Parts: sequence; C-alpha cells; structure tokens
Amino acid sequence: MYQYIIDYVATQYGIAGTTAKTISASVERAVREGALEPGAALPPVRRLAEELGVSPGTVATAYQELRRRGIVNTRGRGGTVVAPAPAVASRRPPKVPDGLCDLAGGHPDPAFLPDLLPPAGLSPGARSHRSTPRLPRLEEAVRQWLGGEGVPVEHVTFAHGALDLIGRLLSIELGPGDAVATEDPGYHHLLDLITALGLRTVAVEVDDEGMRPEALRAALRAGVRAVVCSPRAQNPYGGCFSAARRDALVEVLRETPDVLVIENDHAGRIAGAPLHSLAQGSGSGGGDGLTRWAHVATVTKYLGPDLRWAAAACDATTLARHDGRMLLTSGWVSHLLQETVLGLLTDTGVQALVQRAQEEYGERRRALAGELGRRGIPVHGASGMNLWVPVRDESAVVNGLRTHGWWVAAGARFRIGTAPGVRISTAGLPPADARRLAADFAGVLGDSQALYGG
Repeated sequence: MYQYIIDYVATQYGIAGTTAKTISASVERAVREGALEPGAALPPVRRLAEELGVSPGTVATAYQELRRRGIVNTRGRGGTVVAPAPAVASRRPPKVPDGLCDLAGGHPDPAFLPDLLPPAGLSPGARSHRSTPRLPRLEEAVRQWLGGEGVPVEHVTFAHGALDLIGRLLSIELGPGDAVATEDPGYHHLLDLITALGLRTVAVEVDDEGMRPEALRAALRAGVRAVVCSPRAQNPYGGCFSAARRDALVEVLRETPDVLVIENDHAGRIAGAPLHSLAQGSGSGGGDGLTRWAHVATVTKYLGPDLRWAAAACDATTLARHDGRMLLTSGWVSHLLQETVLGLLTDTGVQALVQRAQEEYGERRRALAGELGRRGIPVHGASGMNLWVPVRDESAVVNGLRTHGWWVAAGARFRIGTAPGVRISTAGLPPADARRLAADFAGVLGDSQALYGG
C-alpha cells in the first residue's frame, strides 16, 4: 500500500527537473498549489532519480534543500513526506462554518477592546528613527510595566509582535538543524515558525504549572540551544508558573547557561494569574539568574490585534544581537504605532477596560471548566483564554459539537507527542452559555464512546 501511494504521487503530480534546484522547485510548486498535501509521501531518492534520469545525489540534494526550508520532513524508514505545515504559504485555520459559535480562534471579545485612534501631532521627519528607534516615553512606560512585575529592565527593545521577535532571535542564535525546546502541547504558529527556520523541535511536556522540570532537563541534555515557553496563559493548555515551578525550572536551566531562554508572556494583563518570570533575578549583578534570556510581552490580546507591537526585556548580548539584525531589516517599529500603544497604556479609561476584561475572561473560563468538571470531564485551564480538554477522538468531538452549533479547535495542530485533545477558546463564551456547551460536550463524548468503544 505504501509503495502504491509513492507511485501515485510520482505519476499524479509529475515531479520534474534535471537539477536539484528545478526538482525542489517542482515539489515546492506542488505543495504551494495544494497538489501535494501535508503528509503526502515523496518517492524514494533512487526511484525518483531513475524516473528523472538524474543521479541519486541530485535528488538527495533537492530533498535536503526542501527539508532545510521546512517544506518536507524525513521519517527514517517512513521516507520523505510533506511537512504538516509546509513553509511555502500562509497556513490559515479552517473557515468557521456559517451559523456556528466560534470557540476555536482564540480571539479576544471585541467588547473589551478600546477604540484605536491614531495619535495627533506626530509630524513627519521630526526625529531620526534609526538613531531613536524607541520612543523614550514608551520605553519608560515599558520599564515601569515589566519592572513592576519583577522583570529586570536594564535592557529593553521593541519588535513587530512576539513571533517577529522570537523568530529574529532564533535565526540569529541558531543554525539549520539546531534544536529548540518547546511546550507540548504548544502554540501552533510557533511550531510552524521553528520548522520554517530549518530548526528542530524537542517537545517538553506541560502540566497546569507549565513546563515540567524533568522534561526540560531531558531536552537540555538532548542538546537544545534555545527554550521557548510561556509563564502564564500557556496556549493551549492554560498552565501558569507557580513560584515553586519557576524556581525549579531556573535550577534546571542554570545547568546550561549558554542556552537562550525566551519567555512569551502573550496574554499579560488579562492572563488572570500573577507573573512568576524565569527572568526574575537575572539583571546585572543578580548572580543567581539566567545568563541568556528574553522576556517578551505583547498587547494584542487586550489592546487590539492590529497593534503588531511587542516589548522585550533581555540580557545585553541578546539586545545587541536583536537590534543589530533589526537595523538591517525593518530598521525600527513605526513611531506612529509606538505613540498609539503609549497612549493606550497610559490611558486610565483603557486600563479600567483591561481590568474588566481580565475579570470577565476569568469568569468565563472558570464557568465552562466548572460545568465540564461537574459532568466528569477532565479539563485544563488555570489561566488565559483557553481550555484544553483531553479526548480520545478529536475529529469525533469537533464534528459532534459542530452539529450542536459549536466550533472548537482540534488539538492535532498543537500537539507533538502528547495525547489528543481539543482547545476551547472561552473569551467569547458568556457564562450563561457554559452549561449548554458542557451538556452538548458530554453528549458528544457519550456518542463517541458508543461508536468507537471505550
């Protein structure tokens, strides 16, 4: 059967070319246009070489280039297959069917987002963006914000969102084939980004307090060169570091001081949990903290998704490397955007709205978790805007809930090696609807067990 699939791929999609460049371009085009879907098997090197009349080395070089660029993966005896999220086009979630309540997107409730108004009086050419990439008033506001939560703020920088900053740091610090420790289950766009950079993912199991120390130690011993994690509102599991868990993780990380630790605090002020940052105590003269680190904070979840801005506190080396690379690319974050963020961060009315959002999101998350728990359904979500519900069959649950008018996210795109589950975004789910959703969920699980057994 496997050989039949390979032959079908080779003939149906007509991989062509006489050089490594043209062969890889042919495969890339098929992936980009959807002719080769994620998971599709490519022909073995020697078989394709015979069909194309080229040497096996030429095909091997083409496959190597495709692997380097995150388009295919190699599975040993399982051959070469198209990657789950090939880095040749935008990977978008499935479109929400008409008439369904969207609990899959992870978006904030628009009712708790402030109006975005451009700042007045920002005249063109009034300052040099390259000599002053960060507005001093916003930089000071960031120092007060992060410093107030215990993060060392001797060195801060800005970027165009969390993934922009994380991707830049990983591309500077690591080379193709290097390994990055990530949460499992974890943020699917981060997993896609790591693959697109030609890096390898090493899964670190999480629980309700975030990364498990013993799992992180195993990843470090496996040779990872960077760690990316969330201190709270972990997506999709909802875990948050306790002080004890933070201390245990720092103790593990001290064993490998050259590893870059990136902490993504994407939900920040609406996470519904205090910040216990791995970076605490890592400032100059601290002695006991991390050597290479960056704490990333964003505002898109509570000030607006259009605000593609992130701030980071970090060590001096990380600051210099990040800003040096940014200077050669985008150069700076728009001062217009910075002024907008500054205005919102310092507006008392907006801050009151953010506080209301934090309280309401917490109530909505707890309401659904409580209703599911009362029906004997295990659920995880100690903080943030999502719940993770372990299930046996993701497709059965997603499709079953769809018949009741709910649209939730299958866990497959978040998982590396953990058991199946579904993610439910609770930000847009009023507490009054939690009971109905939980009852429908329990009914779907009962139908699934009756159909599939167990």
